[in-house]
Amino acid sequence: MHLRSQKIELNPNNKQSTLMAQHCGYRRVAFNFALSSFKTGLDADNWQSEQDLCKEFNGVKRDKFPWSTDLSQNASKNAIRALGDAITRWKKGQNRFPVYKKRSGKCSYQADNGAGTVKIHKKRIGLPKIGWVRMREELRYSGEITKVVVSRKNDKWFASITVRRLDSSNYKHQPPLFNDKEPIGIDVGINTLATCSNGDTYDNPRPLKRYERKLARTNRALARKVFQSKNWHKAKKQLSGVHYRISNIREDAHHQATTKIVRKASAIGIETLNISGLLKNRKLAKALSDSALSRFLTMLKYKAERRGIPITEADRFFASSKMCSNCGHKKKHLMLSDRVYNCLQCGTSIDRDLNAAINLCPS
Repeated sequence: MHLRSQKIELNPNNKQSTLMAQHCGYRRVAFNFALSSFKTGLDADNWQSEQDLCKEFNGVKRDKFPWSTDLSQNASKNAIRALGDAITRWKKGQNRFPVYKKRSGKCSYQADNGAGTVKIHKKRIGLPKIGWVRMREELRYSGEITKVVVSRKNDKWFASITVRRLDSSNYKHQPPLFNDKEPIGIDVGINTLATCSNGDTYDNPRPLKRYERKLARTNRALARKVFQSKNWHKAKKQLSGVHYRISNIREDAHHQATTKIVRKASAIGIETLNISGLLKNRKLAKALSDSALSRFLTMLKYKAERRGIPITEADRFFASSKMCSNCGHKKKHLMLSDRVYNCLQCGTSIDRDLNAAINLCPS
């Protein structure tokens, strides 16, 4: 069995958008109520389980929150279930103690209850208490729907649909693979997102640098508005739209590059980056954050894993850039400004990134 998720943009009408926003608020209210009850019991040395919290909320919701009767109860049930999981992880020391959900925080809720309450037909999805909502595209996977999370980002609604597939061959739009697959080493960077040992290069769009001036203007416009006024909300929406655009450009570049790489590779070799350590360099931190190299490598790993492509990660201190890919001679000093690798031993002259990619290529 394989679990696959796809995030699809929704096209709801005004009534459906209002109902989905109300469900997000219902999820936040249920989570905060259960968290308050748990903290009260914790102070009195009374450990409450997820079932106890759910039972307590169901007992008072009709009196304290009478508007909740018109909404799907999946939102509150899944919110308390998520709190129970967070408390369990906190007890094991895996994460911090859960905090209250803010009204201005993430707007989302889980719409299903695991019993087939969500239906999908072509470009429509049937949500409880909301009805059939139009989708921008069809679901690419076929199988049993196990989880549906509805979320809002930049005034756009999305449905993240998780499907349990019994057979990996039922992927509707599986793209054809290249017949001449070969091992590929990949060197990631700032100016060039990825340089492969076969000579392919993938440009880094660096959207934050491209939209830096526009971000500055929208930030100044927001700072000049009266807090919580109508113009303040308009300026905030414009700023959110710029950030959303930047995120989409970066994500699209990562998806296109990683998909093309895994279609051509029989094995992949990558470097192990200490991203948190590299971000301490004030001169490179902004460019590194704009490139999001860690997410690029994570995306490459899971796509390779789906296709059964082995990935070899080099040691963190492996000198892929300083070592000659032809004779193996290692330079003692190599400046970041040296974009061409000139070997003093065999006379090889090669692009620095391509040299590193060849050294990372699995044998």
